[in-house]
Amino acid sequence: MKDIAIFGAGGFGREVALLIDDINQKSDTFNFIGYFDDGVEKGTLVNGHPVLGGMAELNSHEGNVGLVLAIGDCKTKKIIHEKITNSNVSYPTLIHPSAILRGEFENKIGEGSIVCAGCIITVNTVIGNHVILNLSCTVGHDATIGDYSSFMPSTNISGEVNVGSGVFVGTGTKIINLVDIGDNTLIGAGSVVTKTIPSNCTAVGIPAKPIKFHEQN
Repeated sequence: MKDIAIFGAGGFGREVALLIDDINQKSDTFNFIGYFDDGVEKGTLVNGHPVLGGMAELNSHEGNVGLVLAIGDCKTKKIIHEKITNSNVSYPTLIHPSAILRGEFENKIGEGSIVCAGCIITVNTVIGNHVILNLSCTVGHDATIGDYSSFMPSTNISGEVNVGSGVFVGTGTKIINLVDIGDNTLIGAGSVVTKTIPSNCTAVGIPAKPIKFHEQN
Protein backbone atom coordinates (compact mmCIF):
# COMPACT_ATOMS: atom_id res chain seq x y z
CA MET A 1 0.00 0.00 0.00
CA LYS A 2 1.14 3.53 -0.74
CA ASP A 3 1.58 6.03 2.10
CA ILE A 4 -0.90 8.89 1.88
CA ALA A 5 -1.41 12.03 3.96
CA ILE A 6 -3.93 14.85 3.99
CA PHE A 7 -3.08 18.56 4.11
CA GLY A 8 -5.82 20.11 6.20
CA ALA A 9 -7.12 18.57 9.43
CA GLY A 10 -10.47 20.39 9.41
CA GLY A 11 -13.90 19.06 8.61
CA PHE A 12 -13.28 18.32 4.96
CA GLY A 13 -9.94 16.71 5.81
CA ARG A 14 -11.76 14.34 8.15
CA GLU A 15 -14.25 13.56 5.38
CA VAL A 16 -11.39 12.79 2.99
CA ALA A 17 -9.96 10.41 5.60
CA LEU A 18 -13.28 8.55 5.50
CA LEU A 19 -13.12 8.53 1.69
CA ILE A 20 -9.67 6.92 1.86
CA ASP A 21 -11.04 4.34 4.30
CA ASP A 22 -13.91 3.58 1.91
CA ILE A 23 -11.43 3.08 -0.95
CA ASN A 24 -9.44 0.69 1.23
CA GLN A 25 -12.60 -1.23 2.16
CA LYS A 26 -12.98 -2.09 -1.51
CA SER A 27 -9.28 -2.69 -2.21
CA ASP A 28 -6.25 -2.12 0.03
CA THR A 29 -4.69 0.87 -1.70
CA PHE A 30 -3.44 3.46 0.78
CA ASN A 31 -1.70 3.55 4.16
CA PHE A 32 -3.04 6.73 5.76
CA ILE A 33 -0.19 8.16 7.87
CA GLY A 34 -1.91 11.33 9.12
CA TYR A 35 -2.41 15.05 8.53
CA PHE A 36 -0.26 18.05 7.81
CA ASP A 37 -1.69 21.35 9.03
CA ASP A 38 0.05 24.57 10.05
CA GLY A 39 -2.84 25.49 12.31
CA VAL A 40 -2.89 22.36 14.48
CA GLU A 41 -0.19 21.39 16.98
CA LYS A 42 2.08 18.57 15.87
CA GLY A 43 1.20 15.32 17.61
CA THR A 44 -2.48 16.18 18.02
CA LEU A 45 -4.76 13.24 17.26
CA VAL A 46 -7.63 13.99 14.89
CA ASN A 47 -10.16 11.16 14.97
CA GLY A 48 -7.33 8.84 15.94
CA HIS A 49 -4.84 10.00 13.28
CA PRO A 50 -1.80 12.16 14.10
CA VAL A 51 -0.99 15.65 12.88
CA LEU A 52 2.52 15.21 11.51
CA GLY A 53 3.36 18.91 11.45
CA GLY A 54 2.93 21.76 9.01
CA MET A 55 4.49 22.86 5.74
CA ALA A 56 8.06 22.67 7.12
CA GLU A 57 7.61 19.05 8.17
CA LEU A 58 5.96 18.19 4.86
CA ASN A 59 8.80 19.66 2.84
CA SER A 60 11.35 17.71 4.88
CA HIS A 61 9.37 14.45 4.91
CA GLU A 62 11.50 11.50 3.88
CA GLY A 63 10.05 8.76 1.74
CA ASN A 64 7.44 8.87 -0.95
CA VAL A 65 4.01 10.04 0.11
CA GLY A 66 0.79 10.78 -1.72
CA LEU A 67 -0.79 14.02 -0.56
CA VAL A 68 -4.39 15.20 -0.76
CA LEU A 69 -5.14 18.91 -0.43
CA ALA A 70 -8.35 18.91 1.61
CA ILE A 71 -8.83 22.65 1.27
CA GLY A 72 -12.12 23.98 -0.07
CA ASP A 73 -11.01 27.58 -0.60
CA CYS A 74 -9.54 27.71 -4.08
CA LYS A 75 -7.00 30.49 -3.55
CA THR A 76 -5.67 28.93 -0.34
CA LYS A 77 -5.45 25.52 -2.01
CA LYS A 78 -3.34 26.95 -4.83
CA ILE A 79 -1.05 28.85 -2.46
CA ILE A 80 -0.45 25.72 -0.37
CA HIS A 81 0.29 23.65 -3.46
CA GLU A 82 2.81 26.19 -4.70
CA LYS A 83 4.66 26.10 -1.35
CA ILE A 84 5.26 22.36 -1.50
CA THR A 85 8.82 21.73 -2.70
CA ASN A 86 9.40 18.15 -1.57
CA SER A 87 10.07 15.94 -4.60
CA ASN A 88 8.87 12.92 -2.60
CA VAL A 89 5.31 14.26 -2.68
CA SER A 90 2.86 13.12 -5.35
CA TYR A 91 -0.85 13.82 -5.75
CA PRO A 92 -3.13 10.81 -6.21
CA THR A 93 -6.61 11.27 -7.61
CA LEU A 94 -9.26 10.02 -5.18
CA ILE A 95 -12.58 8.69 -6.48
CA HIS A 96 -15.11 7.31 -4.01
CA PRO A 97 -16.22 3.74 -4.83
CA SER A 98 -19.85 4.89 -5.02
CA ALA A 99 -19.13 7.56 -7.65
CA ILE A 100 -20.43 6.75 -11.13
CA LEU A 101 -18.27 7.56 -14.12
CA ARG A 102 -20.28 6.99 -17.26
CA GLY A 103 -17.91 6.40 -20.13
CA GLU A 104 -14.97 6.09 -17.73
CA PHE A 105 -12.34 5.91 -20.44
CA GLU A 106 -13.56 9.10 -22.13
CA ASN A 107 -13.22 11.22 -18.99
CA LYS A 108 -10.01 12.91 -17.89
CA ILE A 109 -9.52 13.74 -14.21
CA GLY A 110 -6.32 15.52 -13.16
CA GLU A 111 -3.91 14.74 -10.35
CA GLY A 112 -4.93 15.53 -6.80
CA SER A 113 -8.62 15.83 -7.62
CA ILE A 114 -11.24 14.47 -5.23
CA VAL A 115 -14.53 12.93 -6.34
CA CYS A 116 -16.71 12.31 -3.30
CA ALA A 117 -19.51 9.83 -2.61
CA GLY A 118 -22.58 9.97 -4.81
CA CYS A 119 -21.04 11.95 -7.68
CA ILE A 120 -21.97 11.17 -11.28
CA ILE A 121 -19.70 12.09 -14.19
CA THR A 122 -21.04 11.26 -17.63
CA VAL A 123 -18.86 11.29 -20.75
CA ASN A 124 -16.07 13.26 -22.46
CA THR A 125 -15.46 15.54 -19.50
CA VAL A 126 -12.13 17.19 -18.67
CA ILE A 127 -11.53 17.89 -14.99
CA GLY A 128 -8.32 19.66 -14.01
CA ASN A 129 -5.85 19.21 -11.16
CA HIS A 130 -6.80 19.62 -7.48
CA VAL A 131 -10.51 19.93 -8.19
CA ILE A 132 -13.02 19.03 -5.48
CA LEU A 133 -16.38 17.52 -6.40
CA ASN A 134 -18.07 17.25 -3.03
CA LEU A 135 -20.95 14.92 -2.14
CA SER A 136 -23.50 14.14 -4.88
CA CYS A 137 -22.26 16.51 -7.57
CA THR A 138 -23.05 15.77 -11.22
CA VAL A 139 -21.00 16.66 -14.30
CA GLY A 140 -22.63 16.44 -17.74
CA HIS A 141 -21.17 15.55 -21.10
CA ASP A 142 -18.32 17.60 -22.60
CA ALA A 143 -17.98 19.81 -19.54
CA THR A 144 -14.55 21.20 -18.67
CA ILE A 145 -13.37 22.30 -15.23
CA GLY A 146 -10.17 24.21 -14.53
CA ASP A 147 -7.51 23.56 -11.89
CA TYR A 148 -8.14 24.25 -8.17
CA SER A 149 -11.91 24.68 -8.57
CA SER A 150 -14.19 23.47 -5.75
CA PHE A 151 -17.84 22.41 -5.97
CA MET A 152 -19.83 22.03 -2.79
CA PRO A 153 -22.42 19.26 -2.27
CA SER A 154 -25.23 18.70 -4.79
CA THR A 155 -23.91 21.01 -7.49
CA ASN A 156 -25.29 20.11 -10.94
CA ILE A 157 -23.10 20.95 -13.93
CA SER A 158 -24.90 20.45 -17.23
CA GLY A 159 -23.40 19.45 -20.56
CA GLU A 160 -20.90 21.57 -22.48
CA VAL A 161 -20.26 23.89 -19.54
CA ASN A 162 -16.82 25.48 -19.30
CA VAL A 163 -15.69 26.34 -15.77
CA GLY A 164 -12.40 28.23 -15.35
CA SER A 165 -9.68 27.71 -12.77
CA GLY A 166 -10.04 28.65 -9.12
CA VAL A 167 -13.85 28.72 -9.25
CA PHE A 168 -15.79 28.10 -6.02
CA VAL A 169 -19.40 26.93 -6.42
CA GLY A 170 -21.72 26.84 -3.41
CA THR A 171 -24.00 24.03 -2.28
CA GLY A 172 -27.00 23.20 -4.45
CA THR A 173 -26.01 25.37 -7.40
CA LYS A 174 -27.30 24.45 -10.85
CA ILE A 175 -25.30 25.37 -13.95
CA ILE A 176 -27.33 25.23 -17.15
CA ASN A 177 -25.80 23.80 -20.33
CA LEU A 178 -23.60 25.80 -22.71
CA VAL A 179 -22.51 28.49 -20.26
CA ASP A 180 -19.03 29.62 -19.23
CA ILE A 181 -17.79 30.66 -15.79
CA GLY A 182 -14.59 32.70 -15.71
CA ASP A 183 -11.52 32.14 -13.56
CA ASN A 184 -11.47 32.92 -9.82
CA THR A 185 -15.21 33.45 -9.55
CA LEU A 186 -17.46 32.53 -6.64
CA ILE A 187 -21.01 31.31 -7.24
CA GLY A 188 -23.27 31.58 -4.20
CA ALA A 189 -25.12 28.58 -2.78
CA GLY A 190 -28.44 27.74 -4.41
CA SER A 191 -27.80 29.85 -7.49
CA VAL A 192 -28.93 28.93 -11.00
CA VAL A 193 -26.38 29.89 -13.63
CA THR A 194 -28.18 30.46 -16.94
CA LYS A 195 -25.74 32.82 -18.68
CA THR A 196 -21.98 33.26 -18.87
CA ILE A 197 -20.41 34.64 -15.68
CA PRO A 198 -17.18 36.67 -15.99
CA SER A 199 -13.89 36.11 -14.18
CA ASN A 200 -13.02 37.54 -10.76
CA CYS A 201 -16.51 38.16 -9.45
CA THR A 202 -19.08 36.93 -6.97
CA ALA A 203 -22.39 35.92 -8.54
CA VAL A 204 -25.59 34.89 -6.78
CA GLY A 205 -29.29 34.38 -7.40
CA ILE A 206 -31.80 32.85 -9.77
CA PRO A 207 -30.63 33.57 -12.36
CA ALA A 208 -27.11 34.18 -11.08
CA LYS A 209 -25.74 37.67 -11.65
CA PRO A 210 -22.47 39.32 -10.57
CA ILE A 211 -22.91 41.42 -7.42
CA LYS A 212 -19.28 42.44 -6.97
CA PHE A 213 -15.89 42.15 -8.62
CA HIS A 214 -12.63 41.49 -6.81
CA GLU A 215 -8.94 41.65 -7.50
CA GLN A 216 -7.47 39.08 -9.84
CA ASN A 217 -5.72 36.24 -7.99
